[in-house]
Amino acid sequence: MNLLNYIYFIFVALGVFFSFLRILLGPTSADRVAALDTLNVVLTGTIVFLALVFNNGLYLDIALVYGLLAFVETVVISRYLEGKK
Repeated sequence: MNLLNYIYFIFVALGVFFSFLRILLGPTSADRVAALDTLNVVLTGTIVFLALVFNNGLYLDIALVYGLLAFVETVVISRYLEGKK
């Protein structure tokens, strides 16, 4: 791994940290759902980047399934919060 990979992982760690911070401290439920969706996008991108680093296509399949499940999760939580009003 070269220096750019390490820099990428530092920025990803910062993104994950700030997303978790927003999930914990978000003033509304909608903010928490948006932070969770952001976290899922960051993690999906990280899995795709790992496929590039390790030169393994299996990670792309994992990222695809994770992204699909993350989308369904966001839709279900949003529908639940919409009906809660």
